[in-house]
Amino acid sequence: MPAFLEKRSIRYPFYGLLGVALLLLCVLFLYNWILALAGLLLITLPVYYMFHIDNRQRKEMEEYITTLSYRVKRVGEEALMGMPIGIMLINDEYYIEWTNPFLASCFDEDTLVGRSLYDVADALIPLIKQEVETEIITLHDRKFRVIHKPEERLLYFFDVTEQTEIEKLYREERTAIAIIFLDNYEELTQGMDDQMRSSINNLVTSILNKWAQDNGIFLKRISSERFIGVFNEHILQGLEKAKFSILDEVRELTSKQNVSLTLSIGVGTGVSSLPELGTLAQSSLDLALGRGGDQAAIKQSNGKVKFFGGKTNPIEKRTRVRARVISHALKELIAESDKVIIMGHKSPDMDAIGSAIGIQKVAQVNQREGYIVVNFDEIDTGVKRLVEEIRQHGDLYTHFISPEEALEIATDDTLLVVVDTHKPSLVIDERLLNRIDNVVVIDHHRRGEDFIKNPLLVYMEPYASSTAELVTELLEYQPKRGKIDMLEATALLAGIIVDTKSFTLRTGSRTFDAASYLRAQGADTVLVQKFLKEDVETYIKRSKLIESVIFYRDGLAIAKGQENELFDQVLIAQAADTLLTMDGVQASFVLSKRSPEMVGVSARSLGDVNVQVIMESLHGGGHLTNAATQMTGVSIEGAEEQLKQAIDEYFGGGKKE
Repeated sequence: MPAFLEKRSIRYPFYGLLGVALLLLCVLFLYNWILALAGLLLITLPVYYMFHIDNRQRKEMEEYITTLSYRVKRVGEEALMGMPIGIMLINDEYYIEWTNPFLASCFDEDTLVGRSLYDVADALIPLIKQEVETEIITLHDRKFRVIHKPEERLLYFFDVTEQTEIEKLYREERTAIAIIFLDNYEELTQGMDDQMRSSINNLVTSILNKWAQDNGIFLKRISSERFIGVFNEHILQGLEKAKFSILDEVRELTSKQNVSLTLSIGVGTGVSSLPELGTLAQSSLDLALGRGGDQAAIKQSNGKVKFFGGKTNPIEKRTRVRARVISHALKELIAESDKVIIMGHKSPDMDAIGSAIGIQKVAQVNQREGYIVVNFDEIDTGVKRLVEEIRQHGDLYTHFISPEEALEIATDDTLLVVVDTHKPSLVIDERLLNRIDNVVVIDHHRRGEDFIKNPLLVYMEPYASSTAELVTELLEYQPKRGKIDMLEATALLAGIIVDTKSFTLRTGSRTFDAASYLRAQGADTVLVQKFLKEDVETYIKRSKLIESVIFYRDGLAIAKGQENELFDQVLIAQAADTLLTMDGVQASFVLSKRSPEMVGVSARSLGDVNVQVIMESLHGGGHLTNAATQMTGVSIEGAEEQLKQAIDEYFGGGKKE
């Protein structure tokens, strides 16, 4: 404490004693005024002295306060003008009213006053307009953390360039692990002699080793068809920028040797734990293989996945290994979700409902709740019979929900499995695709241009008889926590039987294997026939459709219903199937109203005519021999004209003779 403040604290008791002395003098004055006057003179001297001291102390205090204020002001000015923190004041028109020297030096200019932010630092405009409190932006190759005070129109700039560089260096130096798999190596080399196999081996190894050396990757072959690569995230960024060009390089160079060898790459990144990186890499590889191979998948710890490559059509093969890989990948995705929602196409048939029931069973054995989305107003007679049977037996019926209920229970961690279609326009409710990010597609139709965006897993096998067959194989590799219920097995078998026309079309050995497995699980073939029974009225309606048949080109039969008659999709498809059994028919097309605003078209062929291409030109799709489309806002005659035009375009643009 300053000395004058200590003295000032002493004078307060003195003033108290002075008051007592004056009181005593007043009493003394009543008895002896001379003595009292003498006492007053004695007191005057110390009083004068104290007042003199008090006045001097007051001046010292004023001087002290003035000095202290000056020093504080100087410190404030020094902090404002000299500290390495930028300060900027702006007006409502985004013109700079004042900055401290440090900020001006950051812009390599003497002054910024009067300049517009649009000219000086337009990156600040969005921050100010959106009233963002703090954000890191780049100005003149330096990073600044900007703190915005909207009320004062004040901006603080903290230089965090070094901190940002250290963080960037840390991220770039983190380890990433890649597992590289030669998709079809075993199949390609199975029939080769030792010399040819060695030549292919050396070619692939040299390509990969050069790629690793050029990019600074440690590469080690761990089996005949598998490599492991270790690198950092900076190198990974370069590989991403090049879009994993090694995929194209291997495909092109091996094709020159008359072999079609492709790679699949799974990358794990984003964590420091090496075991977890390995798990992520394997999971990424499973996803890449599940999407058809010839691509790279990068799975991060937050669950986000990036895909590169996949430029060629997947090799159309079906092996138990692929089914097992897909089943394992599906199991992992279900385990990471809180629930599973299954959705087929509009007006679902037996294959869509049966495969949906199968996926619900997959969710159940993985201890997750599964829900099947169904619009009960848009199901055919056979499916209605199946649903009614399910309603009477067990609790499976409680897992059927409406699209609105599905939207209500969907969360960010929900997994959506789309079965028997891959087109967003054909699913029961497209809003679910927009609501749920994690999507799996399981389908047996040939892939069209219209495809669900960014699915996590795709299992499409055009050579499979039905989606129910694919789901049955997936079920075989799931945990054996519970036996498949009779109705579940029957629904899957019904899907196979309907799509194969009782095992007469698109039937392979794997189809019979799946049917045998379902039969062993208790599938009831008699119950399937009960579901598929048709009444006499339906038979007559189908016959009426067939009766209207005309031949547009050689072997192309077209039948159509009346403008005022409505037929369901199943009946239209049955009519097309029946026409195909007629002598001289190479392809059949049946058109009919399915609703007052919609015309349904079913197309079938024996293989010489690709009805899938014809239906795709009408925004439909399907298989080479089995396809369909739906046309809205058009009459039967208008739909027929569009169909004929599509047929003409398919045959090279020529018109019917």
